[in-house]
Amino acid sequence: MRTKILTCSLLAAGLFTATSLSARAEAPSEATKVPEGSSRFLTTPQKVVSDGAATIRGQHIAYQAVTGTLIVHAQGWDDSDTGSKDEKADKKNPDAVASIFYVAYFKKGTHPENRPITFVYNGGPGSSSVWMHMGAFGPHRIVTADDTHTPAAPYHLIDNNDSPLDATDLVFIDAPGTGFGRLVGKDKEKAFYGTDPDAAAFTDFIAQFLTRFNRFNSPKYLFGESYGTTRSAIIANQLASEKGVDLNGVMLLSQILDYDNSIDSVKSNPSVDQPYVLALPSFAATAWYHHKLPNQPKDLKPFLSEVEHFALTDYTSALQDGTSISDEKLEQTAQKLHQYTGLPVEYLKKADLRVSGGEFAKTLLGDDGMDTGRLDSRFSGPAIDPLGQTPDYDPQFAAMQSAYVSAFNDYVRNTLHYGNNPAFDDGYQEYKVSAHSIGKWAFVHKQPGSGRPAKGAPNVLPDLASAMKQNPSLKIMLNQGYYDLGTPFFEGIYEMQHLPIPRKLASNIEFHQYESGHMVYAHAPALAELHDNVVNFINKTHG
Repeated sequence: MRTKILTCSLLAAGLFTATSLSARAEAPSEATKVPEGSSRFLTTPQKVVSDGAATIRGQHIAYQAVTGTLIVHAQGWDDSDTGSKDEKADKKNPDAVASIFYVAYFKKGTHPENRPITFVYNGGPGSSSVWMHMGAFGPHRIVTADDTHTPAAPYHLIDNNDSPLDATDLVFIDAPGTGFGRLVGKDKEKAFYGTDPDAAAFTDFIAQFLTRFNRFNSPKYLFGESYGTTRSAIIANQLASEKGVDLNGVMLLSQILDYDNSIDSVKSNPSVDQPYVLALPSFAATAWYHHKLPNQPKDLKPFLSEVEHFALTDYTSALQDGTSISDEKLEQTAQKLHQYTGLPVEYLKKADLRVSGGEFAKTLLGDDGMDTGRLDSRFSGPAIDPLGQTPDYDPQFAAMQSAYVSAFNDYVRNTLHYGNNPAFDDGYQEYKVSAHSIGKWAFVHKQPGSGRPAKGAPNVLPDLASAMKQNPSLKIMLNQGYYDLGTPFFEGIYEMQHLPIPRKLASNIEFHQYESGHMVYAHAPALAELHDNVVNFINKTHG
């Protein structure tokens, strides 16, 4: 997404039960002798190995954790070109490289050639994977409140009963410029901060990881969240077409593949009404959750089916009429939207039947002086500016950020034994949760078979379609939260149903919705469902 996508966990009780049995650094010995500020440490692969265990679904699972960095080069770099015309000049102005930080968990007592491996990452763009790691899939997770602000420290980690480590090894990848990874060299931000350069870096990282850990013959999966779904579509195609690597499956969480469907930026794109149609069911779910509907339905799912039908029929027709809409049709549509969203009829008419995500989040609880969350509209918080048009902050992000950042910094340093390195004068390295790269991001994408990058917002539907056509056995799983105003669930369904693929390949796609938000794992029952769906998907898509 074009705003920072962050993720959170759920309410639970208990204490962190895992014990790191041992840790052994395997970084090159010369790395520890490099003074602070030198690029050698940042451009030399690092690795620390530790042992741990967690109880997952009643199983005691012992694992080996590998924490470190791998080095990737800018898009188009050729590893056969190692010569230099001017070595002194190269040392002063080296080519851009990225050290990408990762944490991998390998279940002990398994055979790598038969053991699935899943590469997991968040979005942003420019977000670390701390949210998926600590909230969803890691063997230990942070305890946070369900739909309210989590109190300040101390925070607690517990065994993650819903980690899919019982079915697959896991590799959490931090985006370039985040985590303990860093960018160095000339034009370093231009080299990695963009839709295609970012995807190329992840593709190279995954291919390199498969080589270094001898996992080419393992069943392989991607799991991306939010902008990570955009990235996954490109990676899936590039792994097949450029690396000769077919995936068993691609799992998408809170999808956005065509940015023209975004309800965030729709106001700047007049004459394009589709985002309003696709966001309406999420508005309705949010109003239902906060009991703001004039006639509150008992059950959510039948209500949403009714809203979806209206969105694709009468609402679409009214929007397409534009300024030619009759007074009668305008009134009827506004009245129906009031029934489905709880927003005042006169407000809806003044908005010309078109309400953006930010406007909805500001208005639904506005009479109470509250804004709803964007990423998870179950959350709400006091409005900073009650007269503003859109919220000034995301209540869910504010509710959970501190817990995640604090818990991971403690966990990675004291349990995984990474981040306190004598190569730095004070022994401390900062874990960067975000690269803060959105303002520098090049949202430009070259679709498969195209001679040049397409103008306008990225659309990676052709990339995922290409991957599915090249590998007809590739399976796709879409996971979405009903209360997500950032990437509305109906948008993801619509995009999947409009992939440029043969109709017979549509059966390779499965859909799952949850009574949660953008980070579906922020709600305990949804996390349990997500685990079951992921494990079932993996078990049925590898031999």
